[in-house]
Amino acid sequence: MPSGEPIVIAAYDPAWAARFAAERARIEAAAGALVLVIEHVGSTAVPGLAAKPIVEILGACASLADAERAAPALERDDWVYRGDGTIPDRRYLVKHVDGVRMFHLHLCVLGGEFWQRHLAFRDMLRARPELAAVYAALKHELAARHRDDRVAYTDAKTAFIVAATSAAPHRA
Repeated sequence: MPSGEPIVIAAYDPAWAARFAAERARIEAAAGALVLVIEHVGSTAVPGLAAKPIVEILGACASLADAERAAPALERDDWVYRGDGTIPDRRYLVKHVDGVRMFHLHLCVLGGEFWQRHLAFRDMLRARPELAAVYAALKHELAARHRDDRVAYTDAKTAFIVAATSAAPHRA
């Protein structure tokens, strides 16, 4: 199913970290105490790794009910709430800037499986440049194959991510 936005993999951009920091402050201001911890995850959080130029943000809440309560405040700051986005253990928001998709926000339960898996994968890629290089090559291949289908692109990466994180220790 075409998404309307082609998948483009860009060379690492150090500005991604600054974009995360600025958006983190906005999320903290908008959501207040409902979002307990905010982390930069995904490929844009791994120095040197090519990525879709969309900053992935992971926000931890005490419960999914708190994540749902945070959504209206975030919507007032131009986030678009998408519910669970077909992943029951998170709540998903997207933000465009000047018509360009710039941020994804995944709200989940602090210490839950979704939280642990995303941090473990980020930390593994940061610690193992050879794994990050294999992942980058896979992403380039899949972006070429699924250029207009974000769901297929994401689904095609799943086996790699599951294999990598199944051996990783989880953290709270």
